[in-house]
Amino acid sequence: MNRQWTGKAWQTLFLPRLSTKEVEELDKGKGAVVLPVGAVEQHGDHLPIYTDTLIAEGVVTEAFEHLSLQDNVWLLPPLPFGKSTEHQNHPGTVTLTSETLQNVVMDIAESIQRSGFRRLVLFNAHGGNSDLLNMMAREIRIKTGLMVFRANAMDGRPEIEHNLSEKEKRYGIHGGDVETSLVLALEEEWVNMTCASNECYSPFFENEVRIDIKGGPSVAWIADDVSESGTSGCAGEASKERGETFLSVLGEYFAKTLQVIAAFEMKALKGTMSQTK
Repeated sequence: MNRQWTGKAWQTLFLPRLSTKEVEELDKGKGAVVLPVGAVEQHGDHLPIYTDTLIAEGVVTEAFEHLSLQDNVWLLPPLPFGKSTEHQNHPGTVTLTSETLQNVVMDIAESIQRSGFRRLVLFNAHGGNSDLLNMMAREIRIKTGLMVFRANAMDGRPEIEHNLSEKEKRYGIHGGDVETSLVLALEEEWVNMTCASNECYSPFFENEVRIDIKGGPSVAWIADDVSESGTSGCAGEASKERGETFLSVLGEYFAKTLQVIAAFEMKALKGTMSQTK
């Protein structure tokens, strides 16, 4: 069992620990169910292939340190496999197809809806899942009526960027300072810092128009298009101490987000929109 799964706070709000009767009797008017979604994929020569799922576990359980039963936010076990086809040429990568991941997420959502819950949070820690989960959030809303929310492990990243180099801010998208520091904080012995690189991708084209791999305009890419090491970022700048700081900030940010989500009502949004016309 990983260190970050040994605390008591997340266990209190771990949905599978409850009996069927206990789940049935929960007050589901307020609250939400959180599904962490990670990946098992290459992160260069210095990080474990479990990096994204480990970070999902670490941030979400840190967030739950700030929650209580009164928040009524319930945690599901993480889905460890994601859509990692952009990394499939690297040994150790275990990927689902987009169709499989869509079906799995929909099946879980329908199960949550049948249990009477009203809000589902898709908590993502892998960039390759982002577009698919954004699409699935709406499809789940249409099919089940659930209020569906998308959140990312790095949503609080602007709160830590003052600690990052300019290169990491711009290029640190995979296996760089932030991810390496987080894994050092969570499972230090899983990291081989002697192999950490500072390889940063460059835009494929930058003149009057910049063609990038994120934002827009952008080009579709796989890991081998970006770097030799399979990473992009300043991993050599990472440290366990920085990771502990990052984990605390990201966790607290997500906790505040969950407290807002738990009380969110779609009708309130509609009312606000009608008032602005």
